[in-house]
Amino acid sequence: MPIQHAVLGLLEDGPSYGYELKAKFEAAIGPQWGRLNIGHLYQTLDRLERDGLVSSERVVADTRPDRRMFTLSAVGRTELAEWLEQPAERNNGYRDELFFKLLVAARQGTAAVTGVVSRQRAYQLAQLRTLADLRESHADDALVQLLIDAARLHNEADLKLLDLAHAARARLAAAGQSDRASHSESAGESAGALSTRKARYSRSAASAR
Repeated sequence: MPIQHAVLGLLEDGPSYGYELKAKFEAAIGPQWGRLNIGHLYQTLDRLERDGLVSSERVVADTRPDRRMFTLSAVGRTELAEWLEQPAERNNGYRDELFFKLLVAARQGTAAVTGVVSRQRAYQLAQLRTLADLRESHADDALVQLLIDAARLHNEADLKLLDLAHAARARLAAAGQSDRASHSESAGESAGALSTRKARYSRSAASAR
């Protein structure tokens, strides 16, 4: 997920260097997001500077390595304001590893679908318990609690999806195995056609000799 606008928002507080921005980001967004890769952050900052949204200057220090201090530009402030005025969109469709697991399991049969659903349900329930503990430990941080609530709602939605998949497991397996058989038949026909072409070529080559 692109983080450039979050970085611009943090730079509204004033000039900052890479590791300081990393610490601010992780403190503001909370543990549910995970650690921010410093290499990814510097790539983002380089791109923002290239696009004129931030500027940087090297600050020389006697007792520590030099630092690049990044400052939000006027163009960056305009970009940030325009971004806030637009609704958040999901432009890449709905992509989730769980669907890949269900795809493969459906081609293997009902028992495989049941196994995927059962293991995933256990994982989601464990996640909900972890999120409840995290929410309690961040009771004083409204933004972090909001992100944890978002994660909780996603987990609850996944559990509902698993209920649907469990109820439809026989139909999923039937469709998956039908699709697998269809592909196998097509592959067999293709192999047969290839063998026929090879045989014709061999006969033509023999006649030419």
